[in-house]
Amino acid sequence: MRFLVADDDPALGTFLARGLEIEGHTVELASDGQGAVETFLSEMPDLTILDLNLPRKDGAEVLQLVRSVTAEVPILILTARNDVDTRVKCLDLGADDCMIKPFSLAELRARCRALLRRRRDTNLLIRHGDVELNRIERSVNRSGRTIVLTNKEFALLEHLLLNRGRAVSRGDLLEKVWNMPAGSSTNVVDVYVNYLRRKLGDCSATPLIQTVRGEGYAIGLRVAAPLG
Repeated sequence: MRFLVADDDPALGTFLARGLEIEGHTVELASDGQGAVETFLSEMPDLTILDLNLPRKDGAEVLQLVRSVTAEVPILILTARNDVDTRVKCLDLGADDCMIKPFSLAELRARCRALLRRRRDTNLLIRHGDVELNRIERSVNRSGRTIVLTNKEFALLEHLLLNRGRAVSRGDLLEKVWNMPAGSSTNVVDVYVNYLRRKLGDCSATPLIQTVRGEGYAIGLRVAAPLG
């Protein structure tokens, strides 16, 4: 899942990013309100963690702007203000939950999972053929068999499934799965596609993960039949 963490404390932002990345999530950081809005609009994260005390635009203003764009993305507010009025105001503006600083990372991760479970979004459980991927539980099944994947293998399969029906370039996969520049000189994408294929038992004449020459990889891409 893609998370946005907006906090003006670099140490806390890094701590949260690392704690969420351990669970396999991709995390974008913003250190001020304007950056949070710009990142939200460009990335459209699955969940946003928003500090109220932000420069350039405060958290309440960011919350209002985000809610004017979408009501679907869960927003968890972080605040050091331990008063009821602040929490009520945030909830009235569209926040889904509030946590008071200091807080437990384990509790924050649990609240994030709970917020994601409440979303009415078919993309949280992705099915394609005999493959089922649960983005909250981070589990994969094929023909009823549980497939154990590493975080990167899961993220790679997730990205291909979210983009099923079209070819995804190696550059796009490097950026979205490995947070590396698209032009990086590495064969890590091809190596991990091979890992995935082995674990999925993807050895048939019509494999789940298709190689699209000159473009990258795809799931569910319709290939035109040859003429003649």
